[in-house]
Amino acid sequence: MRAVLHGPEGLHLADVPEPRPRDGEVLIAVAAISLDFGEVAHRPTGTSAGRVPGWDAAGIVTRGAADGSGPPVGSRVVTFGWDGAWAELRAAETTNLAVVPDGIDLGVAAALPVAGVTALQALRRLGPVRGRRVLVTGASGGVGRFAVQLAALAGAWVIASVGDRSRAEGLRELGADEIVLEPGALSDPVFGVLDNVGGDQLAEAFLRLEPDGVVQAIGRAARLPTTIDFEVAGTLPARARLENFNVATPFGPDLAVLIRLLESGRLVPQIGWRGHWEQAELASTALLARRIHGKAVLDVPASRRWAVEAAGGTP
Repeated sequence: MRAVLHGPEGLHLADVPEPRPRDGEVLIAVAAISLDFGEVAHRPTGTSAGRVPGWDAAGIVTRGAADGSGPPVGSRVVTFGWDGAWAELRAAETTNLAVVPDGIDLGVAAALPVAGVTALQALRRLGPVRGRRVLVTGASGGVGRFAVQLAALAGAWVIASVGDRSRAEGLRELGADEIVLEPGALSDPVFGVLDNVGGDQLAEAFLRLEPDGVVQAIGRAARLPTTIDFEVAGTLPARARLENFNVATPFGPDLAVLIRLLESGRLVPQIGWRGHWEQAELASTALLARRIHGKAVLDVPASRRWAVEAAGGTP
């Protein structure tokens, strides 16, 4: 089968062995994959030959799990795993997938796993936010645009922080009540922060918390260290908490929540770039240069032959 691999000159297609599903895994014919900033920005070194990278993929089940768990052959699913997504075939754990209704484009579903589940889990870590002010930094990115929507759905007053005004496009329609260019521009303290940037912005956001506020440090898009001046923080009246956030498995239940929101029209994955997977390096370069608002999705049309054979139709 074919897969997208990391190489000295970037992402490229290559031939690799087909995966061998374990008992608790289904085999899917991949229809679409999405790229996440973290997996592209922090490219692995010394990757073993034939190891397929990639976290997010959606497609058609071509072989059910040997242990009887998960959906049957022919089911449309969205999947997560720490590798294996960027290929025509993927072995996916049944605990880390959700069934996709017929009315949802598999390319749209592929945008959900890491970005959507990260935003959902981080928002939960803040606690109840109804009627409270929540700041989302890096709001124009994949996680950020999900976070703005989910915080608004939870009843928060949402402040979206972006690097420049051009990146704020569409954020008010998603539920942002205010747009700022940096945490230092906040007019009032906030209860919670969902930080996707790190560096100086994370430090500044921490100093803008109200009493007993909390920051979830999610991403490191700035790729810079964060230094918090606790001499300054100690002069503030507020107690505050800073938590290092890491997404937790299994993904299945949270993916199901996101699929229901998507099906009802209350959640809209923001796909800023979509194209053939032969353009993977082009998409990754645009993502790293922050020319993409939201997610980058790659279609995998060659995998349809497996889906046709297993499901009797096209993905």
